Order: sequence, then structure tokens, then C-alpha cells
Amino acid sequence: MHFLYRRLAIAAAIIIATSQPVMARDEVMHMVFQDVLNSPAAKEKLDGTVKFYLAGAKTPRIVKKLNSDVSNHKTNGFNKGADESCKWVALTALLSFQEHAKRLGMNAVVDIESYYKKNTYTSPTDYECHVGALMTGVALKGTYAQVAH
Repeated sequence: MHFLYRRLAIAAAIIIATSQPVMARDEVMHMVFQDVLNSPAAKEKLDGTVKFYLAGAKTPRIVKKLNSDVSNHKTNGFNKGADESCKWVALTALLSFQEHAKRLGMNAVVDIESYYKKNTYTSPTDYECHVGALMTGVALKGTYAQVAH
């Protein structure tokens, strides 16, 4: 009996020593912002009263700026393509911005940049999306503004 326990202990030690840790998927993707705005879901859900401008993109004359805000959202990425889940979660972030801008009486969110885990990614055309094995996340930081028509 003592021999059996010793063999089991040795086998367990070998398995533990040789097993590799399982790494979670965290793929960083840079996606075209305009693709989100042009999507059928955006055309259905965004009402057009608030415009969105990435940092560095051409913006109409800014009449008034208010505070900055972060819109951080995640979605279940299971059984969805990365492109689809990135667009969906970015749209969710924009919807949050839209609602808050309207409450503040603003018609734009300007200087939008990616702000995932407080790390900034700035592009005049793209946003950053993090795709994991189960979840997809987008965090955007922007400033509420009133822009000229």
C-alpha cells in the first residue's frame, strides 16, 4: 500500500511539473470607428442628435466644452466573431455617451480616445477593442461639447 501512495505522489509531481499554464486570450484589435457609425445597428439606435469625433479627427468649431467621461463596456464574445462583438460593444459605449450628452444639453462628444484599463490609444480613425475568450471590451474616453452646425 505504501508503494502505491508513493507512485501516485511521484506521478502527481510529474504532472504538475510538466503542465503548462493556460493563458487567457486577450487580443488587441484596432478597428475602424466609421464602421461602427455606419453599421445597421448604429443607424437604428443612434438618433443623430449627438455626433462623435475621435481625437485628431476633423471636428466642427467647438462652441463649448464640458467635462470628460469614460464609457467602459463589455459584451459576451462567445459564439460571435471579433469584428461583430467589437462593433457591438463600441456602439454600446456610444449609446451611453449619447444619453449623457443629451442630458447635459450637448450635441457632440469630441476628443474620443480608447482608454482600456486606463491605457490610452489615440487615432483619428480607429478605436481599440480587446477580445478575450469569453468577453469583448471597449473603453472610450471623450469630452462632451457643443459644436457649431
